[in-house]
Amino acid sequence: MVETRELKLDIGRIGTVSAILTRPDHARACYVLAHGAGADMRHSFMERVAGGLASRGIATFRFNFPYMEEKKGRPDQPAVAHAAIRAAVAGAARLCPGVMLLAGGKSFGGRMTSQAQSKAPLPDVRGLAFLGFPLHAAKRPSSERAEHLAGIGIPMLFLQGTRDELADLGHLRPVIASLGAKATLHEVEGGDHSFAVLKKSGRTNDEALTEVLDTLAAWIDQLV
Repeated sequence: MVETRELKLDIGRIGTVSAILTRPDHARACYVLAHGAGADMRHSFMERVAGGLASRGIATFRFNFPYMEEKKGRPDQPAVAHAAIRAAVAGAARLCPGVMLLAGGKSFGGRMTSQAQSKAPLPDVRGLAFLGFPLHAAKRPSSERAEHLAGIGIPMLFLQGTRDELADLGHLRPVIASLGAKATLHEVEGGDHSFAVLKKSGRTNDEALTEVLDTLAAWIDQLV
């Protein structure tokens, strides 16, 4: 049985945002799942990840960043995003006591989570998982956005499509190699920034996402 609970998340002086806990019976971990820059926690990608992880015995705690809650076009400043992530981690810990915590998310959400962790460790979070880490702007390869990752001491999993225009693998692979044993890269062959694949690849988007979720669940099991 899977419980889906909608609630409000208090971010102190910043305000309140919507959140969703998806928790299967006997969950062995809870993943604090932050959304990307262009879509909120209810986007179909987020729903599919939450449902897929629930079927694998892993809870998720989704939440909106304040700008998305208020339907503003521009993402929040990093300090605001970091505060939202810290509130979400604390909320997940309260709702899932005794369950191992992980954090990260889709694109922008994952990068903001890594920045927050690099500034001050997120309490009780054992690892970070990125669903398409946005290393640079489209068609502007660079590694500057990854400089803060060196200051993170917990395990990190990078799930990246080989067609991801926001993460040129020629730049990402050396970054991950420089991080040593704490960082793992899993490349989804033919996947774009959301792991969608071309029809000529011979497999479906569902199959590619299954690979992503299976890999994430296996990595979480190693941490457990």
